[in-house]
Amino acid sequence: MKAHDGMYIGGEWRPAAGQDRIEVVNPVDEQVIGSVPAGTAEDVDAAVRAARAALPGWAATAPAERGALIGALRDVLAARKSEIAETITAELGSPLGFSELVHVGSPIAVASSYAELAASYAFEERIGNSTVLLEPVGVVGAITPWNYPLHQVVAKVAPALAAGCTLVLKPAEDTPLTAQLFAEAVHEAGIPAGVFNLVTGTGPVAGQALAAHEGVDLVSFTGSTAVGKQIGATAGAAVKRVALELGGKSANVILPGADLAKAVAAGVGHVMNNTGQSCNALTRMLVHRDQYEEAVSLAAAAVAKYPTGDPTDSATRLGPVVNAKQHDRVRGYIAKGIEEGARLVAGGPDAPHEQGYFVAPTVFADVTPDMTIAQEEIFGPVLSILPYEDEEDALRIANGTVYGLGGAVWAADEETAVAFARRMDTGQVDINGGRFNVRAPFGGYKQSGVGRELGPHGLAEYLQTKSLQF
Repeated sequence: MKAHDGMYIGGEWRPAAGQDRIEVVNPVDEQVIGSVPAGTAEDVDAAVRAARAALPGWAATAPAERGALIGALRDVLAARKSEIAETITAELGSPLGFSELVHVGSPIAVASSYAELAASYAFEERIGNSTVLLEPVGVVGAITPWNYPLHQVVAKVAPALAAGCTLVLKPAEDTPLTAQLFAEAVHEAGIPAGVFNLVTGTGPVAGQALAAHEGVDLVSFTGSTAVGKQIGATAGAAVKRVALELGGKSANVILPGADLAKAVAAGVGHVMNNTGQSCNALTRMLVHRDQYEEAVSLAAAAVAKYPTGDPTDSATRLGPVVNAKQHDRVRGYIAKGIEEGARLVAGGPDAPHEQGYFVAPTVFADVTPDMTIAQEEIFGPVLSILPYEDEEDALRIANGTVYGLGGAVWAADEETAVAFARRMDTGQVDINGGRFNVRAPFGGYKQSGVGRELGPHGLAEYLQTKSLQF
């Protein structure tokens, strides 16, 4: 696993301006597996200048040609799938099978969708006596998280490239090696110099410099709501556009008549996948009182099928959380749940292994809507099961947080589930186990964010509108 000792700026790897480093730690054994430069404002400025210089040529490139280059990028990612998956597993601790299928498979599909969309999207339309042009917004500052280190990069880079924008990427400090592999893929695909640039570094230094840089026209950020508010304030002061995909506390509502066993098993899987480190994880399961204890028993049985362990072992379904800070945070929330009176059904705050940032898969029952574990984003393998009296009570609980990113509804029939989903204050709802769609818009209501990613709605985030009157 080779780390580049520099920044990818203007189509080449350049030495960093400063001497500070970021160590990359494997969360399984807590050993350092590499280090990358900690970028400074000077590095960010060089990257933004490179992106600005490349903007006119890239914006003038025919959309079909931009799409072909995105397709070439997709092909490189596919050819290097195993290498990228192994790197993600080493940095993040995700089980290797999940890394291959989801962490690399999904972004390949996303890149493919934008390769096609760039060539077919209507960048121009006629309205009465006007021609309306959709043009690239300019230079994009993309700041991505560690929980899906390739997918979140591609979900920003691919639509920005399709729109004709140029970019500077600041990836999460926990997973910079994956971002460096992506930069290699961009170079190998033949995307022109300066169109994509990479600066590794910390959020308070490199991330803040990127968000505040006067040469950046749009900041696209995925991460916590707290940091998103800071970035929004910084961008707002400069009248700069933002796209924010933030936190979540998603509700999995199981209505009477639904297939309870299937709904509970799928719900537990949704929480345990990626060790609960998904902003739209269905961490609140809402069950009618008449079926409540049965659901609790089913959840306890289901979570037992997620043993923690070495993510390179095919038998492992649950890896560690990403770092020591998350390890302490998640276990602290579990202790808080017990303290506030929730019933511990499975798991608990004790670490299941002496080494590594492992958290026992945990299920709480008798959770009330006002409890901390029912309101705050835990970002770990922790499921809360809440009882409800009737549909109105279920809706009140489902909508009763500051978040609104994802959700799920299970019912005896699609019509009933859809009727309930329409009343949920959330950006995306799975109906009776509906599958994730890389072409459908993803994003949140309320404090879960601003804007959308994926598909044509995601492309629209990187465009601005000009009308010509005739």
